[in-house]
Amino acid sequence: MAAWLALLAAHARATDRLEAALTDAALPGLAWFDVLATIHRADEQRLRHYELASEMVMSRSGLSRLVDRIEAAGLIERQSCPSDRRGQHLALTAAGREMLERAWPVYEAGVSAFFSAHVGDDVDVVASALRRVEEACRTPAPPCGESAEASGAAVLTGA
Repeated sequence: MAAWLALLAAHARATDRLEAALTDAALPGLAWFDVLATIHRADEQRLRHYELASEMVMSRSGLSRLVDRIEAAGLIERQSCPSDRRGQHLALTAAGREMLERAWPVYEAGVSAFFSAHVGDDVDVVASALRRVEEACRTPAPPCGESAEASGAAVLTGA
């Protein structure tokens, strides 16, 4: 439990610091960066909306409105999907690529200062452990048994 709580606290504080660094550099916030970077990493630098949602690092709440705002700013565009006439891809525009290039050094410096510098030589161990957690969370969890619920209640109540 201590490791879990430390992870949550570290994530919250590090993302707050990254958000502030981007704001101080007069760049869009971390959620915008996450959308642009996720599309950039995709095959052909485009994704369907549901693919973007499943790949997002940040919270998915309000993703449709966020995508609409980023599109209105001219950083992404909707393109028709040849394999599904009803579907659309989200793709970076030239302005979106340029914004990502401007934001990357700020983001990279923040990750270095707020994460990598504190992990040090253990970076491979930490990365491997977090990839295992992320992969396990991508597969559906089995239903919780009564013993798991009871032990969870004991932790929450201090029993």
